[in-house]
Amino acid sequence: MMKQILFAGVIGLFLTLVGTPLLIKLLARKGYGQYIRDDGPREHASKRGTPTMGGIAFIFATIVAYFLAKVITVYLDPDADASPTFSGLLVLGLMAGMGLVGFLDDYIKIVKRRSLGLRAKAKMAGQLIVGIAFAVLALQFPNVQGQTPASTKISFVQDFGWSIGPVLFVVWALFMILAMSNGVNLTDGLDGLATGASVMVFGAYTFVGVWQFQESCANAATLMNPQACYEVRDPLDLAVIASALMGACLGFLWWNTSPAKIFMGDTGSLALGGALAGLAICSRTELLIALLGGLFVLITMSVVIQVGSFRMTGRRVFRMAPLQHHFELKGWSEVLVVVRFWIIQGICVVVGLGLFYAGWAAAK
Repeated sequence: MMKQILFAGVIGLFLTLVGTPLLIKLLARKGYGQYIRDDGPREHASKRGTPTMGGIAFIFATIVAYFLAKVITVYLDPDADASPTFSGLLVLGLMAGMGLVGFLDDYIKIVKRRSLGLRAKAKMAGQLIVGIAFAVLALQFPNVQGQTPASTKISFVQDFGWSIGPVLFVVWALFMILAMSNGVNLTDGLDGLATGASVMVFGAYTFVGVWQFQESCANAATLMNPQACYEVRDPLDLAVIASALMGACLGFLWWNTSPAKIFMGDTGSLALGGALAGLAICSRTELLIALLGGLFVLITMSVVIQVGSFRMTGRRVFRMAPLQHHFELKGWSEVLVVVRFWIIQGICVVVGLGLFYAGWAAAK
């Protein structure tokens, strides 16, 4: 069963390494270049015209890698159970749906030459439709143990507390999806920053999925400590998706790192945020994602603080928000900001996985 995870990661990596240059040529031929804000750091002016909408590459690669890994697994072992699961399909659907909203935004911004892209209400409506559809469907499709892809309980490293009910769950899921999507979107301001950070978080979720599969309550009879088991519907399939995303983003990073040959655009950032939220919801680690994706949270909070401070006092806390541009305006080079922010994200992942393991150990 673990072969699926390896196959998905390798295929995702290969497809974006090979496919992204082809997408770059196609987008460059059509003149689909990046719009650069005039009030940003001066060094960014040279990026104007760089092909964008690169998220198409890793969205496509992830979906193909997921299904191809299953086909190869069954081919090598006809007795293997490698059928797609509802949890997996829902996360892929959320990723693709959010990516479609981002694509429409990019298309209008770049092709139609309307700098603001989709109007705010239309963009929000698209995100709400995709998010509500995911949240409602995630409470359906129980397996033989009665487990659905998502739970109406709030979770940290596992579900805890009382059920909040389906209506509040939809609201909570929407908040997570919008928060993570916009968090990745705000982080995607420097070459490779959001892509590299996402690789780390998807790597963490690959580990989480494998661990939850090994310690699943479905195998409680064979576990040394059944009290610490996980009530997650399809943990292994979530690990396959996380591995495919990790590989696809890693291959894309080869072309997206400084100096970037292509940007992911809203197509990619909204899709990655949706995938992160979907993995967190379906793996019952909803609050843990705030730590595993700590860099996205930090950068989002910098915007909240900047806007809040300016509206209440008329003063700015940072020279420019999001946070990465503040350090650029202080004189840090783009590569220096990216590497140091990657280090911060790496620390967040290590601490998050440490708490995840500690939660399991404490349940003994």
